[in-house]
Amino acid sequence: MKLSVATAALLALLKVHPAFGASVQPRVNAVTLNIVNTQLAPDGFQRSVIVANGTYPGPIITATKGDTLHVKVNNKLTDPTMRRSTSINFDGVFVSTSNAYDEGSPFVTTCPIAPGASYTYTLPLGTQTGTFWYHSQLSVQYVDGLRGPLIIYDPQDPMKSLYDVDDATTIWSVGDWWQNSTIPLLAGYVATGIVPVSDSGTFNGVGRYQGGPAVPFFVQHVQAGKRYRFRMINMSARNVFTMSVDSHDLTIIEADGVATKPMVVNQIDMLAGQRYSVVLTANQPVGNYWINAPFVGGTPSRNLHQNATLTRAILRYAGAPAADPVAPMSLGPANPNALLEANLRPFVDERPPPPISTSPSTLLSAMERQQRVVLAPQTPTLVKILNGANTSADFNVTENTFILPKNKVVQIDFPPMTMTKPINNFWLIKSNSSDVINTANPIRRDNMANCDIKVAGVGAAGTTVRFTTDNPGPWFFHCHIFWHMQAGLATVMASGLDEIRKDVHPDGEWENLCSAYNALPADLQ
Repeated sequence: MKLSVATAALLALLKVHPAFGASVQPRVNAVTLNIVNTQLAPDGFQRSVIVANGTYPGPIITATKGDTLHVKVNNKLTDPTMRRSTSINFDGVFVSTSNAYDEGSPFVTTCPIAPGASYTYTLPLGTQTGTFWYHSQLSVQYVDGLRGPLIIYDPQDPMKSLYDVDDATTIWSVGDWWQNSTIPLLAGYVATGIVPVSDSGTFNGVGRYQGGPAVPFFVQHVQAGKRYRFRMINMSARNVFTMSVDSHDLTIIEADGVATKPMVVNQIDMLAGQRYSVVLTANQPVGNYWINAPFVGGTPSRNLHQNATLTRAILRYAGAPAADPVAPMSLGPANPNALLEANLRPFVDERPPPPISTSPSTLLSAMERQQRVVLAPQTPTLVKILNGANTSADFNVTENTFILPKNKVVQIDFPPMTMTKPINNFWLIKSNSSDVINTANPIRRDNMANCDIKVAGVGAAGTTVRFTTDNPGPWFFHCHIFWHMQAGLATVMASGLDEIRKDVHPDGEWENLCSAYNALPADLQ
């Protein structure tokens, strides 16, 4: 891995191009999430879960470009077999320096919300639009069910002429599902080093496992001749899902909240945390068609419940019988025209500012060393900075905190894995899917293949990303395979420490989180 740094004429991330139209009047959008324990059986096996407002996935949070979200989280967790504190991260939504304390990463920008307590996250959305999601960021808690969609609509969407329907009925969320709770699963992982293998996969909250009951598949209703924008979200903690629809093409128009030049495919691999918007034209004979969502994630022999072929849904045309498709279940098209991530291009071309090579990098090698020993500090990184921390030496070595120069362009070359960065997205200079280096018009993402830089997969070919440090803060850079993140595959990248102290002024509600959490006995944390 190499680290490069350069001074840049900094651009605000994801600025709206003039062609996108005039802005709309901003408003405050108030949302309440009650985090509760309840009994659910997404794949037919009933268990106690942790969910928002009683459902899996949680309720859809919707907003319009320019809104400010006020998300009040009431922690009502009581089940002692799972974590009872919580913290919410809004995956892919940018957070500015001034409200860094609402980013949601426990022990980096905040402390968890204690059981019986409440906290309100304030998120000005600015010009950002697209497909996002929210989930617990505490340990691997979202594996127990705490995850849901978040959509920011654009009234002047430049892609609007390409589709007729885009609403709450056209959101597809897939996710891995375990029938056991995360405390014993995590203990087994720590003891053996073997990442837990899921029992099943779910499509919009329902799934099946081998030998289990025939849970009804989710049905997506369409009308012949109409064009549908389906917003696909992989809410997994591990699994990669391969999405396709029998006899139908999919036109990609968005990746991780970034509008793309339309690209026609018939199969898309989605890594944990990634999102795509696709347009499907209902142009086939009236009938029922399989929506295929097979997955990979570990060795199936380690969990005999797993049958990835069972993760699917039904595309049902108006006038078709209420029945399963007559076609056999498959893993996807016989002649795949699969997405090659390296071919994605932004709707509006943007050339990233160039980095200038400096001294050899130690960032990734340090991440690889530290992942075996990374421990969450008792005092969040942001609190330490506000209290005067100025260099990496002011943080415990196990925190893996790197101080980057402000207002620079940083480039990182990753060997294979998957990572995510929460407060801005990356230029994907080189995708794991290709050896091509693109510095002319690379796509921006917030999930990549290389464990979880939520930008793009970082597998055998490696990945190169470039980003700016023009948004001071301590930002959590981690694998979105949350089992790996919990094992330590993460780092904190902090820049502009003086600006943080100048601009960050948390309220009393945030300041009370740490004292309340630290006073809890271990079983309530």
